Amino acid sequence: MQPDPLHAQTVLVLGFARQGRALARWLPTLGARVIVSDAKARESLQFSESDYPGVEFVFGGHPLDLLDRADLVCVSGGVPLELPILDAARERRIRITNDAQLFVERCPAPILGITGSAGKTTTTTLTGDILRAAGHTVHVGGNTGDVLLDVMPQIQPDQRVVMELSSFQLDLMTVSPPIGAILNLTPNHLDRHPSMEAYIAAKAHMIAHQSADDIAVLGWDDGHTRALADAAAAPVVWFSGRDMVADGAFMAGSRLIVTGLASPDGDPHIVCERADIGLRGDHNVLNVTAACAIAGAAGVAPDAMLRAIRAFRGVPHRLETVRELDSVTYVNDSIATAPERVTAALKSYREPLILLLGGRDKKLPWEDMIALAIPKARHIVAFGELGDLVVKQVRAFAGQPRRVGACPSRRRTFR
Repeated sequence: MQPDPLHAQTVLVLGFARQGRALARWLPTLGARVIVSDAKARESLQFSESDYPGVEFVFGGHPLDLLDRADLVCVSGGVPLELPILDAARERRIRITNDAQLFVERCPAPILGITGSAGKTTTTTLTGDILRAAGHTVHVGGNTGDVLLDVMPQIQPDQRVVMELSSFQLDLMTVSPPIGAILNLTPNHLDRHPSMEAYIAAKAHMIAHQSADDIAVLGWDDGHTRALADAAAAPVVWFSGRDMVADGAFMAGSRLIVTGLASPDGDPHIVCERADIGLRGDHNVLNVTAACAIAGAAGVAPDAMLRAIRAFRGVPHRLETVRELDSVTYVNDSIATAPERVTAALKSYREPLILLLGGRDKKLPWEDMIALAIPKARHIVAFGELGDLVVKQVRAFAGQPRRVGACPSRRRTFR
């Protein structure tokens, strides 16, 4: 067997969180020399160096002289791509990549890649369940679940991999999965990407490097994803919650239908009724439709889709009911860190709402969501870095006066 191209190469890993640790475990198995550099102090990272034999660690910064020994630089997802050490690596023409690229290049099994601004974890998880219902051994991971490098030794050619990919991962990638899905593209992570155009360009790497033998799966209802079809080299399978498509999955009234390239024989087949979907909200119906388009493109029959859909109850932190007490339902939707996600959640409820809204400010436009929230929510509790922005926008909404009461930890409540 030929050694891996990284054998005897020195790889500099920037960032020692989830992805960086997986790289530090996996790269030595190829015979690579590994240097890990993290800007944090050693004391703030809980790990044992004995778990990473042969790996060299540098903490408290990224000294440029580390590049003197590096043949390759691997960047963890949370590491900014504008770091001086990465600029210097580009000047020296040292290749910069990440765990996702290395995995896709080497994975022996077919990969179904999924990205999008919202819904990708739900869609990824359900797609994996559908493939299992069809009898496949499936590995699900990437941006969610397992870092897939950790399970690479267990993956066999006759198995399937469902891989969620973030814009941070895709930004560096020069390879696309054989089946690549882009669910939707709305403003997100604009604190990291310099513009919406740059964010879309990163996501487009999911299909940009495909060939005519691959399949691109795109959301028909989203204008940005629909436009990507013009540059796709692969055949396109669509999914839609409102329109009939020739190749893909769509909702026809209360029925979910697959047809064309997403159907086992190319003919239309009813997968399920809306009542079979145990998730709240039209956005989740669209996620289910997307999963059927993706699984159908991989050759899965409608009966397996139906079995998985009926058993699926969603994933944590996504409209997750955590408790019912004194006729009050407490819902964890903490994954909703962008306006479109909160809007979708609000539209899923007719009951009286108390909305807790805050967290990190990702430099996103919240005006339309606030306009929807004010008539739907009896109270809005604002907190965190985003709290002051919420305060200003609620006060300014339509010139309506709002009562503001201070809450602990810089929270604000509106009534």
